[in-house]
Amino acid sequence: MSDTTGSPPTAPRRCARCLLLETHDTLVFDEAGVCNVCRNIEHKQQKIDWQAREQELHTLLDSYRGKYAYDCLVPFSGGKDSTFTLYALVKSYGLKPLVVCFDHGFMRPVVLANTERTVRQLGVDFLKFRADWKVVKKVMLESLKRKGDFCWHCHTGIFAFPMQMAIKFDVPLVIWGQPSTEYNAFFRADEPEMVDEKRFNRYVNLGITAEDMVGMVGDGIELRDLEPFRYPSKEALRALGYRSICLGTYIPWDVKEQTRIIEKELDWRGDLVEGVPEAYSYEKIECAMQGVRDYLRFIKRGMGRTNHLATIDIRDGRLTREQGLRMMEEHDGKRPASLDVFLRFMGLTEAEFNAIAMQHVVDPHRHDPSRVQRGPELPDQHLWKLE
Repeated sequence: MSDTTGSPPTAPRRCARCLLLETHDTLVFDEAGVCNVCRNIEHKQQKIDWQAREQELHTLLDSYRGKYAYDCLVPFSGGKDSTFTLYALVKSYGLKPLVVCFDHGFMRPVVLANTERTVRQLGVDFLKFRADWKVVKKVMLESLKRKGDFCWHCHTGIFAFPMQMAIKFDVPLVIWGQPSTEYNAFFRADEPEMVDEKRFNRYVNLGITAEDMVGMVGDGIELRDLEPFRYPSKEALRALGYRSICLGTYIPWDVKEQTRIIEKELDWRGDLVEGVPEAYSYEKIECAMQGVRDYLRFIKRGMGRTNHLATIDIRDGRLTREQGLRMMEEHDGKRPASLDVFLRFMGLTEAEFNAIAMQHVVDPHRHDPSRVQRGPELPDQHLWKLE
């Protein structure tokens, strides 16, 4: 998106409190220049009666406990949030869960080892699923071209497949981790966030259903090939009598404290992630392609993963805005070494990748490829087997 008026480009507006830019999804500013995500967190910190909320949770859990083969179903990636959620439900609330992992195909060695320790130590039934790799590769390319985001299969699979398993195993209560109000403003903090079909179609699936994707990809792909990415029908979910909730609706979500707990109790281990300071080694360790995804976000919106992390710590009073800006400038926007792996896997040249990404730049952000520096390779990159 080039400026054809001849006038200098206008820099994106930034929240007066945190570091989010106006290019962030759902962002609006109030008369004080503070974004609506900050206002959501302000409500969470100052106005929610968390004791009452947790009592609601106890009442809810008691209404399901012992009435089915499993008290609840827990979608699980092995990252910090799903690991803490599972730990809390088993150890603090005494539930018997069915744990369901949708494997997106890019799991790194550390998260695989974390998962193995977690499920063994907690003593839970564990179901893991991976979709047809050839189908995944095709929909990744289509999603990248159309949305500037190659993770359609991951977004949809993570949220649709556990719901399919809830129906299959007759588990009406599904419990996720943090609500989306921690990071965006699709929902308000004063409303319980239901992880339902409305949420799925509102932003999870990027506006592309499995039926849409069949027509987009063609190439011998049938609707049944995309079954893992289809959200169950309303009729099937109503027949189940399901509830799909976030644990973070009922307890205050604090990733640093929760990470400390799972490190101590489960020997959960962090990892290096491209574009992320070592102090945040708990963040997004699940995916080998996380660096590429964050790089795409930087190209499109001018914000990388460090912007996201610094913003959380600023709102929690753990970092000043100035410290966050310095940290962001040091780490965000580097060209990840993992892009080499991604390009080989997808059969793209870097010029083709950049051309696709530049079609999705969100105004008024402008990306300058000439200023991009290459980041270092992660120590486990040589172990990734994606072909």
